[in-house]
Amino acid sequence: MISYCNMNRIEPSISSKTEESDEDEVTVKIPPGVGTWLSVRYSMAYLALLGVINVYALRVNLSVAIVSMVKYNSTLQTAYLNHRAECPGRTVETNHNLNTGEFDWNRNQQGLVLGAFFYGYIITQLPGGYLASKFGGKILFGGGVLCTAALTLLIPFAARTSFTALIVVRIFEGIGEGLTFPAMHSIWGSWAPPMESTRLTSITYAGIHLGTVLAQPISGMLCASNIMGGWPSVFYMFGAFGIIWCVFWFALAQNYPHECKWISNEELLYIQSNLKPAPSSAVPWKKIFSSKAVWAISIAHFCNNWGFYTLLTCLPTYLKDVLHFDIKQNGLIASLPYFVAWISCNTAALAADKIRVKRLLSTTATRKVFNTVSFVGPACFLIAAGYIGCDSVLAVTFICFATLFNGLAFSGFYVNHIDLSPHYAGILMGLTNTWATIPGFLSPLVVGVLTAENPGRKQWMYVFYISASVYIFGALCYILLGSGKEQKWNKTFTKNEEHEPLMDD
Repeated sequence: MISYCNMNRIEPSISSKTEESDEDEVTVKIPPGVGTWLSVRYSMAYLALLGVINVYALRVNLSVAIVSMVKYNSTLQTAYLNHRAECPGRTVETNHNLNTGEFDWNRNQQGLVLGAFFYGYIITQLPGGYLASKFGGKILFGGGVLCTAALTLLIPFAARTSFTALIVVRIFEGIGEGLTFPAMHSIWGSWAPPMESTRLTSITYAGIHLGTVLAQPISGMLCASNIMGGWPSVFYMFGAFGIIWCVFWFALAQNYPHECKWISNEELLYIQSNLKPAPSSAVPWKKIFSSKAVWAISIAHFCNNWGFYTLLTCLPTYLKDVLHFDIKQNGLIASLPYFVAWISCNTAALAADKIRVKRLLSTTATRKVFNTVSFVGPACFLIAAGYIGCDSVLAVTFICFATLFNGLAFSGFYVNHIDLSPHYAGILMGLTNTWATIPGFLSPLVVGVLTAENPGRKQWMYVFYISASVYIFGALCYILLGSGKEQKWNKTFTKNEEHEPLMDD
């Protein structure tokens, strides 16, 4: 094992700056031998990508499966028959097998089932970030996925036991997954050179979209099949894949570059020379909580997740209730917007880092531009989707454009934690994702209330209006408060520095 403190450091080239400069910018020249796409740090990103795919597959499979699990009562049947006149062309009876599901859950109960995950998820965000900053993120990330995968295998049994048992399992799944993103941000705080942070984190977190792309159509096909009883096979398959991935993660992943047996000396020196030593002082909680830049990320994270979770957990229901897709079509069509977002996420990350390296824009300006486009775009297209009537092709097209623009958020606020503080990135992610978890259980409940008695297009327009308004609010707050500067509390404090004022956000 190569010791961090014994390594000779390569000093990065730092641009000249004054007190009024926007931020410390590091000119990164990748030396020969450290590679990019086939390097160890990028291999970590690919392995983590597979992990995030599992994280989201385990999270969203219920959104599709619940369509087959639930039967519809006479009140909802009447609503469907009344709603058929809004969008003629597909008959409700041939496209929806009413009363064939196992469970008699009303809309509010379905919203509770979909949102229960987030009641557990919110609990472990900040503790996960703190523990990752102390002990590294490897065990926490892998353990979170393992816990969720094992509990996913129990969902069919829990659902058939009682409604309460299912809620409890979903809450504990959330507790496990709540550790994952703070842990992963902590890992990238130790692995990602500043001018590659957008690319590396975007490769990893593109698994959010790719996991949805894979999980939704596969879940739809499994529900429509007779494999292992139909809908239960969804949970058996994804639970098993999650456990298999954990084996590879624990064998191959490392918390820090110097712990990796396969990394070359050149690549290790390159990473370490572009990252500063960890602060020797305790976690500066007061300064973190009082930072305008951290609050900007928190608000943006909340607003982004409101729109994202509304689509993630409720889009299959919208496609079924309003556009009358059957369950097999439902999973495939519902996955298209996230495939588009996966492409835009990675493309935008390459562009953002190029812009920063070539100094076309500062990190602060880059984050604000990408974040604004990623919020305003979905707001416009979600509203437009409510006005196109029963044109299912155009509706899905508009939703695809909404998620395409949303993919740019990974080059905006989502990587901003690492800009502000690589050493406390896990804690910052835990903090902002705590706020951002609230929409996970609140937005499905809002959708349930709005569509409980009338699942028609008019009610869904209210859902889209709310999401668009939240997006616009988040964009404005981030423009006003956001920053790409490394904060003083990320640096090593001396006795004379401890009481200096915060760097301006």
